[in-house]
Amino acid sequence: MILTTTNSIEEHSIQDYLGIVTGVSSLIKKDFSFKTERNLEIIENVINEAKENAFQKLKTNAHNLKANAVIGISVDIETVSGSYFFVSATGTAVKVA
Repeated sequence: MILTTTNSIEEHSIQDYLGIVTGVSSLIKKDFSFKTERNLEIIENVINEAKENAFQKLKTNAHNLKANAVIGISVDIETVSGSYFFVSATGTAVKVA
């Protein structure tokens, strides 16, 4: 599966646009009272894990549409109440040759 933030894929032609796909993930982070280097590393790991989960869901949703690529991907990361991280990855599922 090809994933890209661009609207085209070099050396591939888009044969069919199959629809918009999204992958959403959320994780809880522990509340930290001090911003130490270790705590920032933990937060970074939580964000990366949530992002990876969102991309896996995006790929699964694209695969369900029989796509072999997703173009125009955008990623949005939100924090709610300082405890939850929400990551959303959205793009257009396509069939390329």
